[in-house]
Amino acid sequence: MEYVIALLSQQPLMTLFLVVAFGYLLGEVNVKGFSLGAGAVLFVALFVGWLAPKSAPAPLVGTLGLALFLYCVGIQYGKLFFTGLVSPAGRKANLLALIGLIVAGAATLASMNLFGLKPGYVLGVFAGSGTSTPALQAAMSSLGNSDPAVGYSATYPFGVAGPILVMYLVFFLFKPKIEVPKSAALDFMEIAVRNPDLFGKKLGDVLPMLPSQTEIAAVRHEGRNKFPDPALVLGPDDVLMITSATKAGLEEAREIIGEAAPGKIVMDRSALDYFRVFASKRAVVGTALGDLKIPGGFDYQLVQVTRGDSDLLPRRDLILEFGDRVGLLVNRANVQAVRAFFGDSIKGTADLSYISIGLGMALGLLVGLIPLPIPGLGKLTLGFAGLLLTALVLGYFRRSGGLHWTMPLSANLVLRNLGLTIFLAQVGISCGPKFAEALAESGFLLVFDGVLVLLSLVLPVMIIGMVVLKLPFDEVCGVVGGVTGNPAILMYAGKLTGTEKPDVGYAMIFPGATVMKILFVQIAAAIWGG
Repeated sequence: MEYVIALLSQQPLMTLFLVVAFGYLLGEVNVKGFSLGAGAVLFVALFVGWLAPKSAPAPLVGTLGLALFLYCVGIQYGKLFFTGLVSPAGRKANLLALIGLIVAGAATLASMNLFGLKPGYVLGVFAGSGTSTPALQAAMSSLGNSDPAVGYSATYPFGVAGPILVMYLVFFLFKPKIEVPKSAALDFMEIAVRNPDLFGKKLGDVLPMLPSQTEIAAVRHEGRNKFPDPALVLGPDDVLMITSATKAGLEEAREIIGEAAPGKIVMDRSALDYFRVFASKRAVVGTALGDLKIPGGFDYQLVQVTRGDSDLLPRRDLILEFGDRVGLLVNRANVQAVRAFFGDSIKGTADLSYISIGLGMALGLLVGLIPLPIPGLGKLTLGFAGLLLTALVLGYFRRSGGLHWTMPLSANLVLRNLGLTIFLAQVGISCGPKFAEALAESGFLLVFDGVLVLLSLVLPVMIIGMVVLKLPFDEVCGVVGGVTGNPAILMYAGKLTGTEKPDVGYAMIFPGATVMKILFVQIAAAIWGG
C-alpha cells in the first residue's frame, strides 16, 4: 500500500486520470434508475485524496476544466436562454426558478445560525444541493479555502436523487395530464390532383391553401418529375409530393388536393433523386437556407433538415448548424457539386475553431475581472459568471463575420463533460483529507441541511408552477431540471414525461440559474465569510 501511495503522490497527472476512469465506472452503477453519473468522480477523488494527500494536481488544472464546461454550456444554450427571457413561457419559467433560488438561499443562510455550521460548509451545502459545480468553485475562491467542497460532497447525492424523487411522487400521486408530443420526424405523401377547383391553377396559388407546417417537395407533371415551380399550371393527372410535420397535416392536404397516389414520384428517379449531405463547410454553417446559392446554375429542392434526432421543415429563415443533415432533391449529375458546396464530411461535423474558443474564453475571463460596485460590500467581480454570460451572448449571435462562435454539438458535449470531470477530480483529490475529518465531525448535520435546502429549492417550483401558474407538469419538470442543473435529473424528467419540454425548460433556466448561484455564494461569502 505504501508503494501505491508513493506512486500516486509522485504522478499527480496519472492519478487524475485514474480517478476519472474509476469515477465514471462507479457513476454507471444504476440503482432503480438512479446513478451518480459524472458526480461519482468527486467521491472517488475524495477517497484518493484521503489515501494520498500529496497526489493532487495543480489547481490550474481544475480551473481550466471548469472554464471549458461553462463556456461550452453558454455557447450551446445562448439562443434558447435569451429567447426564454422575452417569451411569455420563458418569463414564467425564469420567475419560478428565481423564486426557488431565493427560498433556497434564505434556507441556506438560516441554517448557518440554526445548526452552527461554518460558512464554507453551508455554502458548499447550497452548491451540492443544487448540484452546481461552478457555485462550488466560486465559494472556494471567495473564501480562500476548501471548506465548501466538504458540504458539497456530503449533499451532492441527495441533490441528484431528491428532485427525481419529488417528480416521481408528484407524478404518482396526482397523475398529471401530459400532452402527447408530435412526431419529430417529417412525413410525406404523394397526392394526385383530383379536385376540379385546382385544375388550371398555378402551383404558387395552391400552396397558401395547404395547412401550415406543410411544403410541396416535388411535382409529377406530364409524366415527368419536376421541381415545384410556382408558375407551373396543374392538370388532372399531376401528382404533388407533400411533406409535413404531422400526419394530420398530410390528411388535410389530401382532402384539399385529391387522393393518395403512392409511388408515382419516388419510383421514378431519372430526373430527380433524393439524398442527404452533412453541413460541415464553414461557408454554409450559420447561414439561413433562403440565403444559400449552390453554384452551377442547376435546379434543386430542399426537402428537410435533420438536427440531432428531429426533422425540420426547410424554412427560408432556418439557420444551418454544424452537423445538420440536409435532404435535397436534385438530378444525379449534380450530386457532387452539392456535396462540395455543403462539405458533406462527418469529420467536419466534429471540427471546431480553436481561434473562436481562445478569443471567446479570453473575453469571458476578462469580463469576469471587471469590478462591479455593490452597495455595502464594495466591489465584486463576476469571476466565472462573467465567462458564462459572455458565452451566452456569443452563443446567441452565433457568428461575427467569418468567425463562428458555435461548435458542433458532439464537440461541445465532449469538451463540456471533459472539463467538468477534470474539475471534480482535481477538487476532490485536493480536499480529500479535510473532507474525512469534517464529515466525521458534523456529517449528519450537513446531510440534513442539504435535504432542507434541496426541498426549499424544488418544492416552491413544483407547487407554484402547477397550482398557481397552472403550468403543465412537463414544463415544470423542465424548470426543476434547469434550476437544479444535473443532467441526470433532466434525463429522468424526459423519460417520465415523454416530451421535449423538459429539455427546452432546462436550456432556458440552467445558464441563468448557474449565474445566480455563483453570485449568491460570492455575496454570502463576502458578508459572512470573514
